[in-house]
Amino acid sequence: MTAFRMPPLSPRRSRLPLRLSAAVCITAGLGLGLIGCSAPLPEPTASASLTPRSGLAPLRGTPVDADAAERPSLAVKIDNHPAARPQIGLERADLVFEELVEGGFTRYAAIWHSDVPDAVGPVRSIRPMDPEILSSFGGVVAYSGGQPQFVDAMKAAPMLNVLFDEDATGLFVRADDREAPHNVVLSAADVVELHSDVAPPRDQFDYADTAAGATATLAGTPTAAIVASFSESGGRAWHWDPAAQAYLRSQDGIADLDTSGTQLRATNVVVLRVEVDRGSDVPRTVLIGSGQAWVSANGSTVPATWFKDAAAAPIRLADAAGATIDLAPGNTWIELVPTDDGSVELVP
Repeated sequence: MTAFRMPPLSPRRSRLPLRLSAAVCITAGLGLGLIGCSAPLPEPTASASLTPRSGLAPLRGTPVDADAAERPSLAVKIDNHPAARPQIGLERADLVFEELVEGGFTRYAAIWHSDVPDAVGPVRSIRPMDPEILSSFGGVVAYSGGQPQFVDAMKAAPMLNVLFDEDATGLFVRADDREAPHNVVLSAADVVELHSDVAPPRDQFDYADTAAGATATLAGTPTAAIVASFSESGGRAWHWDPAAQAYLRSQDGIADLDTSGTQLRATNVVVLRVEVDRGSDVPRTVLIGSGQAWVSANGSTVPATWFKDAAAAPIRLADAAGATIDLAPGNTWIELVPTDDGSVELVP
């Protein structure tokens, strides 16, 4: 295989204070009266999210040209080990799910549709929760392999599977400036073009027309930072930047950068509290069901409840009255924080 050479990296990452002294800790057990823990919330009211709105990207809610709208989505398992950073192309993903894996580390399931880069990575192996996370998108899923039972489950999902272990076309390469196993890179644009006959994704979330119309803006409380911990191994934080009109991401107390040296950012940060099945050496996030959530956009956060009826069903977000929550138009990161060993803090 040919070697993939990364662009030069920027200078060292700057350190960011988390301002935890002012943090307000919100856990699933506390509730704080925000989402009515004494009784189940009503499920979201009927939504038009199953029918894509003409001219808008179904996974971002922003304008998209006709050709881009018709291509399939591409989901890729992306490494988040410190040796894998900075990741390639992650800043251009429409949606990024962060999930717990072994050793307290996390891994990403990222989805590209409206803006597909030439290359993405580092690509890693599949995990048992990925069919539940990704099946609603359809399209293509790419990964580097995995335990046979996990691979079989992913292949049984309604998605076209592309595996590094089975690649005979040169779609995957190993970067020559990274150490294995954190060096597998996928030719993302080529994969999407090769499988252009696969159907495009349907809408997953509801979007307001503008950030000012997002539910968090209209009904939320100001939030300068969201701090999420998946385990004792480390944490990540999102800090609202009014100039960028986005939440900027840090990990382990330092800015989380892309390959150009720009800090990763999100228009929407959605935190879901999830059960984790720890019955084997590989933790499995349970994403079919419902639970506590927070939706942050435009510098504010609204408490919510998430619902997912089946692997092929999209995640639905509801406010305390059962109304569907509208995100701000733009990219979204979804943090799947364990209820048993994780925590969520909102900094006013």
